[in-house]
Amino acid sequence: QVQLVESGGGLVQAGGSLRLSCVFSGDTIIYYIFGWFRQIPGKQREFVGGISRSGGTYFPDSVRGRFTASRDDVRNTVYLQMNSLKPEDTAVYYCAASGGVIIRTSTTGYNDWGQGTQVTVSS
Repeated sequence: QVQLVESGGGLVQAGGSLRLSCVFSGDTIIYYIFGWFRQIPGKQREFVGGISRSGGTYFPDSVRGRFTASRDDVRNTVYLQMNSLKPEDTAVYYCAASGGVIIRTSTTGYNDWGQGTQVTVSS
């Protein structure tokens, strides 16, 4: 079965950068697209980016220009590079995988989830 393990979260000052990693296992990564989501207590999980099988990416307005995504299928790893971080980016960040062909922005578009990694941005 598919497993996803995120890492790379932490505490950073506003304006700083972090790179999150998501290690994929349990199947062949080239058949999967990936989404990145974040969640703060009491709120729904929010889509912050996705990457297709071919490496195409999509980001919502809230993070476009600051976040980028990439994948290394040899290392079975997907990345979320976050630059110019703001205090409102503070959340638990999750990696999600789908065997579909289109990047979905809803949590229902993904079958497998990691455990999450905390990102805290101080002002």
